[in-house]
Amino acid sequence: MSSLLKGVNLYLIGMMGVGKTTVGRLLAQQLGYGFVDTDSVIVQAAGKSINEVFADEGEAAFRQLESDVLAQVCAFTKLTIATGGGIVLRRENWGYLHHGLIVWLDVPLELIMARLAEDTTRPLLQDADLQGKLRSLLEQRKPLYSQGDLRITVQEGETPEQTASRIMEAIPSVLKPQVSHANG
Repeated sequence: MSSLLKGVNLYLIGMMGVGKTTVGRLLAQQLGYGFVDTDSVIVQAAGKSINEVFADEGEAAFRQLESDVLAQVCAFTKLTIATGGGIVLRRENWGYLHHGLIVWLDVPLELIMARLAEDTTRPLLQDADLQGKLRSLLEQRKPLYSQGDLRITVQEGETPEQTASRIMEAIPSVLKPQVSHANG
């Protein structure tokens, strides 16, 4: 499979809590790729948690850091990259994402709710109406997520391993055949 991808990076996009990091690690193993989580890189670069970046510098500063990390990461090959849920919001990021194959992990809102109910680490969810907040974020981002190359709808009860297998099976369907121009 990795020979099919020819070293092209795999970018996982989707809402927070859909499993981009977990599934990304599995895909990286199966492809023989490296794995990068852009949020982890931001935490290392900033020397503080994402919550702290949001609190100290605001969302705009965080989004700029995210774009900077993405710009650096896309210079490499043979990576599976789990991106932050809001990475699709900035047009410049699509220029970077389109260097690779973009996989949208689409998870039903109820399932995301269940996964994030106890999660206090996400700055955009510091909201009394968690479901309303998630719904509005999803409505805002869905048209952007749908611009990915591959949409994988995750079912309730599906394991990360099953999701990764479905992505591996679907990749060949979106790879553009290499056209040879022997006659120049």
